[in-house]
Amino acid sequence: QVQLIESGGGLVQTGGSLRLTCTASGRTFRDFAMAWLRQGPGKLRELVAAITSVGRTKYYPESMKGRFTISRDNIKETLSLQMDNLQPEDTAVYYCASLNTAGYSEHADAYNYWGQGTQVTVSS
Repeated sequence: QVQLIESGGGLVQTGGSLRLTCTASGRTFRDFAMAWLRQGPGKLRELVAAITSVGRTKYYPESMKGRFTISRDNIKETLSLQMDNLQPEDTAVYYCASLNTAGYSEHADAYNYWGQGTQVTVSS
């Protein structure tokens, strides 16, 4: 059974940084694309960043470019999200998610497996 466990969330001031980590288990991590998604208060779940199985290609929606960096370590079987210059509108629950393919999807609904999420709160 696939398990994804996020950590690293918390409270940060505007302009601050956080690094989220997702630890995966239950199947061969290096074979599958991964992503970070988020859901803010009263908002739909949205894709923040995605990465192919071997980490060669990364995708960021236009609105996420420049402040978020996704990476993965296929030896340690972890996924990370470096978030810089955080703004109050970044306040959300952040989820680690996985696909059943090596290539990523730009659509949040395509992801098959999700973690429980970690709360990120940015104070103004």
